[in-house]
Amino acid sequence: MSIELIGTDDLVVQSEGFLVSEMDGEKVMLSIENGKYYNLGQIGGRIWELVTSPLSTTGIVEQLMMEYEIEHDVCEQQVYTFLHQLAAEGLIQVRNQ
Repeated sequence: MSIELIGTDDLVVQSEGFLVSEMDGEKVMLSIENGKYYNLGQIGGRIWELVTSPLSTTGIVEQLMMEYEIEHDVCEQQVYTFLHQLAAEGLIQVRNQ
């Protein structure tokens, strides 16, 4: 999936089949299916929490901007980059609205 295919109104939700834990304030997870280990970091872990239930990419950006001091454009770019990585690994599902 390319980053251009994730739109602002698309809904993002966690894929199933991962064991998630917190280590030193960062989210880490293990894919049961492929045995891979992922360190989502602190903000990546927060994004993971936000997509427990379907949330638009715009909603993710807006929520992070309320919680962290970050410019909109920078936040949006980093969120899309991170979502692209998650989608490429099959960690999230992207649904068009």
